[in-house]
Amino acid sequence: MRGNSSGKQLTRRQFIQLTAAGAAAMAAGCATNPVTGESQLMLVSEDQEIQIDKANHPHQFSADYGIVQDKDLDAYVAATGRRLASLTHRPQMPYNFHAVNATYVNAYAFPGGSIAATRGILLALDDEAQLASLLGHELGHVNARHTARQMSKGMLAQAVVGGLAVAVGTQGQLYGQVASQLGMIGAGALLASYSRDNEREADELGMAYMVGAGYSPEGFVGLMDMLQGLSREKPGSIELMFATHPMSDERYQKAVDNARTTYRQAAKAPVHRERYMDNTARLRAIKGAIDALQEGEKQMAKKNMAAAENHFKQALQQAPKDYAALTMMAKFQLVQKNYDAAQRYAGEAVAVYPQEAQARHLSGFAQIKQGRYEPALAEFTAYERLLPGNSGTVFYKGLCLEGMQRIPQAADQYKRYLNAVQQGDQAQHAYRRLVEWGYVRTQPKR
Repeated sequence: MRGNSSGKQLTRRQFIQLTAAGAAAMAAGCATNPVTGESQLMLVSEDQEIQIDKANHPHQFSADYGIVQDKDLDAYVAATGRRLASLTHRPQMPYNFHAVNATYVNAYAFPGGSIAATRGILLALDDEAQLASLLGHELGHVNARHTARQMSKGMLAQAVVGGLAVAVGTQGQLYGQVASQLGMIGAGALLASYSRDNEREADELGMAYMVGAGYSPEGFVGLMDMLQGLSREKPGSIELMFATHPMSDERYQKAVDNARTTYRQAAKAPVHRERYMDNTARLRAIKGAIDALQEGEKQMAKKNMAAAENHFKQALQQAPKDYAALTMMAKFQLVQKNYDAAQRYAGEAVAVYPQEAQARHLSGFAQIKQGRYEPALAEFTAYERLLPGNSGTVFYKGLCLEGMQRIPQAADQYKRYLNAVQQGDQAQHAYRRLVEWGYVRTQPKR
């Protein structure tokens, strides 16, 4: 019989109690699928989906350079999404829809209903019906609880591997482990790749929602056609979307078949092309800059640094006050170790969009590299106020305070950091300093 976590053997009575508790937990983990009405394993509650979303979507939005500064465009995307949300299988969810400043082609959804479309994909769409199809597809993922299903399967796998030592109460621990993986890199764990079955289901739901909202199903066919076209003509621009949303000829053909059969009565419904063009006019006016940024990021990934810098400069010539362009250039300068230039571009980005956090982090980092600890601390403090929950910010605040010889305050920040992170170079640095300063006593060697 497997021992428990303390190394002691389980008695027969303890084994029976744990087995009964485990069975009860599994039974409690069965939920009714809101789309199919069938019972399924679900160890993530709706409240947990909402809390995971609330804690983590701001970090992904910031990683994508924040919500667009064009408030009218953002409101238009939100209004289109809300038109569909009331028709979904989970209308009670706290949905929010945004356009984000990122230039790559993608859209994504968090499990609680936070949905974003990048400027890159908005430029690739032709009409409002295609936008409704895109948002409807993401609503399909939320309503079918695809992310929650993936998380539940992961929890179950860990519970099985862990054996009897993993008992009642583990759900909360695993929930914390998933959440702790998010932050600095956006929300990779929650935006993991969907399966082809997930995509088929989201397509079916998305078309049903957008047709129900009064759009022609040709909008969904148009979306699939656009994605296929980009995959052939500009595969690099859509690589990330296909990594999370696998595309296939089958998906396109199914959309065509559904438009011709199931939804043929809606074929003459509007697609609202003019309305879409009116609402995206300011975005389309800087398409050249966004194209240049896309190419700059591509060249930077290939380590063609001179070419990347030229593209970023071209973008800034066309859109000198674009937050994403300034922030990308700041990142480029940091990679090149041009810290003064990096701080200058990051500072311009902060001035352009003071409510967005990412540029403040970059500015603070560039200041640290130049030994300017006090202004760096001010930037990280502002960053944490705007976007709490990033443990890396806590470490850098400690580093600034250490550089300023404010040891008690630095120790407080390092303790905060180590409460969240126990591994890695930064954790080792924080721990060493706490030992050196006498805040932690090491165990004597025997």
